[in-house]
Amino acid sequence: MLKKVLIANRGEIAVRIARGCRELGVATVAVFSEVDAGAPHTLAADEAICIGPAAPNESYLDVGKLIDAARTSGADAVHPGYGFLSERAAFAAAVRDAGLVFVGPSAETIEALGDKQRARALAEQAGVPVTPGAALEDDAQLPELAQRIGFPLLLKAASGGGGKGMRVVRSAEGLDEALGSARREALTAFGDDRIIVEKLIERPRHVEIQILCDQHGAAVHLLERECSVQRRHQKIIEEAPSVAVDAALRARMGDAALRIARAANYHNAGTVELMLAEDGHFYFLEVNTRLQVEHPVTEAITGVDLVHEQLRVASGERLALSQGDIAPRGHAIECRVYAEDPERDFAPSPGPVLALSEPQMPGVRVDSGIRHGQTIPLNYDPILAKVIAHAPTRDAALARARRAMAEYVLLGFPHNVPFLDAVLAHPAFVAGELHTGFIAEHWPDGFRGATASERELALAAALLDGPARGRSAATGGSAAGDTPSAAPSPWQSLGSWRQR
Repeated sequence: MLKKVLIANRGEIAVRIARGCRELGVATVAVFSEVDAGAPHTLAADEAICIGPAAPNESYLDVGKLIDAARTSGADAVHPGYGFLSERAAFAAAVRDAGLVFVGPSAETIEALGDKQRARALAEQAGVPVTPGAALEDDAQLPELAQRIGFPLLLKAASGGGGKGMRVVRSAEGLDEALGSARREALTAFGDDRIIVEKLIERPRHVEIQILCDQHGAAVHLLERECSVQRRHQKIIEEAPSVAVDAALRARMGDAALRIARAANYHNAGTVELMLAEDGHFYFLEVNTRLQVEHPVTEAITGVDLVHEQLRVASGERLALSQGDIAPRGHAIECRVYAEDPERDFAPSPGPVLALSEPQMPGVRVDSGIRHGQTIPLNYDPILAKVIAHAPTRDAALARARRAMAEYVLLGFPHNVPFLDAVLAHPAFVAGELHTGFIAEHWPDGFRGATASERELALAAALLDGPARGRSAATGGSAAGDTPSAAPSPWQSLGSWRQR
């Protein structure tokens, strides 16, 4: 087993990895930028090293600083988490070249699967269905290619992800403009303007298969996750298993995922992402060569700790699991809490955490990366925490998730908790009628929160009651009686009290 792991990440995933390592007796080293000093992930690890200023290129994306931190701390491995450098082949190679273990697949596998054009070709060779389409070798070919594939079309960047370099084209008149726009965005985001042209699958579900492979040829899939509720092509609510997948379809999807994994010589944890069309056919999208944000729902329904398994595989151990050991147990729903304002088209909304009370109830897990008093910076992905509800049935998991959202208290800046609750309560979500355009279909004019809610009352109670805790009611106010820290709680029968 590995002895000491440097976690090359921040936020809730760094906290999650640190806890998983500790359970196996593996020491951890956190890295942090100057703006993240004192952040929860620095406290969760055994030691922490500052690697530079807030700008990602000068800290979390600086390969040299991360390698130096690993060497200085005596770490024998690096866990990339997700985001940042997690899917950069050059980073995996640098870790290996430094004599350290990279907790993930090889650099060669990351490079092959990170290129959508190569990954698509690999899927075809493995006999996995891909959407009708082809790589655009010459712009002059586009009209003929579009006619052969048929509208509507999807133009997408061959590199990267997150919806960048992606355009939908519904007629020949929009081809040239869409291609130019997609190429420019892809070049800016990824330094690569290659484009793939595919048939657009209308109203698909986004279903993905979790895979786990050791370095000795053994591989299993850990069922599927439904990830169709998205904004800007990025997920906000996931669940496992999918209501649209029966045992037969699950077996076919799982087999397809493992065929791709074997073709790519994959090892460690990964995710094969698929589109599930309304007619029941599925198509290959891509492979994410890392731990996914939504991995907790898979852990909930399978009982498999994916971080533990990642560490074991990276240590060279054989999988102790066989496919027959894995079966769904209940239903799990994950809600991602973001520092973004759903009433302003999900614009980032960083700020100070003035009040925080995360749900603590049976069947609910919270993977959190924030604390009271912390200021959320603008420099990084706005994800703050994940709330995962698990129960024997989907209805029970949904009820538990809604209760958890109602009890999630966060004050200081706009966030998406009210929107998450609105999605969970929507009749179409309750009925499992999901597709990747779910939000655009049901909130075409944007989201407007309720003017008064149970959550807002809870926030008010937390703000007013919190400062007075621990103070005897008999002492009353002080000379600075207008300050909350010097006043008795107004939620006691002590007469009037002024708060400034």
